[in-house]
Amino acid sequence: MSGLALVVAGVAVSARPSGALWIEAHGALIVADAHFEKGSAYASRGQLLPPYDTTETLLRLESEAEALSPSIIVFLGDAWHDGGAEARLAPVAADRIAALARGRTLVWIAGNHDPAGPKNIPGEHCETLSLDGLVLVHEPSDPPARGELAGHLHPCARVASVGRRRCFITDGQRMILPAFGAYAGGLNVRDPAIRGRLGPRKLAAVLGAGRVHAIPWSALKGD
Repeated sequence: MSGLALVVAGVAVSARPSGALWIEAHGALIVADAHFEKGSAYASRGQLLPPYDTTETLLRLESEAEALSPSIIVFLGDAWHDGGAEARLAPVAADRIAALARGRTLVWIAGNHDPAGPKNIPGEHCETLSLDGLVLVHEPSDPPARGELAGHLHPCARVASVGRRRCFITDGQRMILPAFGAYAGGLNVRDPAIRGRLGPRKLAAVLGAGRVHAIPWSALKGD
């Protein structure tokens, strides 16, 4: 799978078809809003979904780790769907996350769903992380902040030829990443909650089958 080369605040990044962001110069793999154990949270409330979302999300993350050999994996908040998600995690899934930490650093940035971070899973927990002039946070600032990589808003783009897809959205100075979790929903990038967090020169990097498509703002549709 090939990524789309972009520059954010002067730093070269690659938007991957999986929804992860790769910063090769720092060996950093970044994912937002994995929402581990969202399916089990819904099941506990009687909304029965197939309980495979954590497995599917981990498969994509493991595939990226194998392909890119990152030295650091950063979760941009809401890696866990709620405060009980870690306790509901199957032992085999916990072992797979622990395996991702071998030989590299996992960083858990605090999100609104998981402000305390995991208790028994390897990694460092923090509110923000600075990397080469970039600031990695969960929720994008309002007004926009230069160099910010954020998640939280689960951006999606609607394009006439392909319908609604998850996407990265950037104005060249900051970026909002798509939700990485299998069951995570999405918000149209033309919604004011996203549109207002970016400058005027916006570009969507839309996830496709094995590639990422650069779509100009003028080609994006509202819901």
